[in-house]
Amino acid sequence: MKKSLLFAASLSSILLISSSVFAVTPMASGSTASSTASNDVVSTSSPDGLIKGMVDNVVTSIKQQKLNQGGQVKKIAELIDAKVMPYTDLETTTKMVMGPHWEKSTPDQRAVIMKEFKQLLIATYAGALTKVNDQQINYKPLRMSPADTKVIVKSTIIDQGDTKSLDYRLYKSGNEWKIYDINVLGIGLVASYKTDFNEQANKNGIDGLIRFLQAKNNSKK
Repeated sequence: MKKSLLFAASLSSILLISSSVFAVTPMASGSTASSTASNDVVSTSSPDGLIKGMVDNVVTSIKQQKLNQGGQVKKIAELIDAKVMPYTDLETTTKMVMGPHWEKSTPDQRAVIMKEFKQLLIATYAGALTKVNDQQINYKPLRMSPADTKVIVKSTIIDQGDTKSLDYRLYKSGNEWKIYDINVLGIGLVASYKTDFNEQANKNGIDGLIRFLQAKNNSKK
């Protein structure tokens, strides 16, 4: 998984930076987001409100529980599962990553692949977040029209003058927004894993891809 490893390394290079607290700057005026420091409620009615609320929620929990002290990967993984995954569309992301192999797979195979992919993504983020510390997040003004159903929420993470990009791609489902892809330093999650998934499926079939993902996840336990 060369490209996906590059994605993970880029994510880590953004998150594993400094030494005390994680500060989030206010969003652009007009945003509907509110602080989640006192509760776990995240609004899904606006894309930028969803992202800021979700990030605030995760960061607050990490600081309050001191999960960035001692590399508590398992607890951070549980945190990501509870506070990030509900706002993502894992099926859409997996379908995009698998490309034509999605239609070739059975419902049972898809369920297993989604389960293993979710575990792999959680492990990637948990590993990066174990050392999240003194950073500042700036959100760029959201550019969208009322009729838009797909948007990009752009942010930058700053530490000691070093600025790195972290962008979220979302789509509208009913009255709610869902995350389906992220871009780290110009490297997209979907594009990174798509190459690896298709390489495995082309070489060893859908069941071979499943075995490969299971082996990757078992190696992280």
